[in-house]
Amino acid sequence: MFAIVNIAGQQFRVIKDQELFVHRLEGKVGDNVEFSEVLMSSNNNNVAISGSMKVKAEILDHLKGDKVIIFKKKRRKGYQKMNGHRQYLTKIKINDIA
Repeated sequence: MFAIVNIAGQQFRVIKDQELFVHRLEGKVGDNVEFSEVLMSSNNNNVAISGSMKVKAEILDHLKGDKVIIFKKKRRKGYQKMNGHRQYLTKIKINDIA
């Protein structure tokens, strides 16, 4: 059984006991969170499109992602600009799709 759920503005295909990284969520490590915006679910090729389902997850960790380097340059102008960014992430584990 899997479900497509909207988490922090992004859509994820989730199954039970799956661990995934999402944008930073409110809450502490060990807290349980519930996502009610389920777009689609499937159980043995029976596809259901309804919003009555809920996905329950547990927050495992708060961390930062890999560094992304942004480098801008204009040829023959002497212009170079280097910048970097690390996204704040939350690691969650899907406990139940109900």
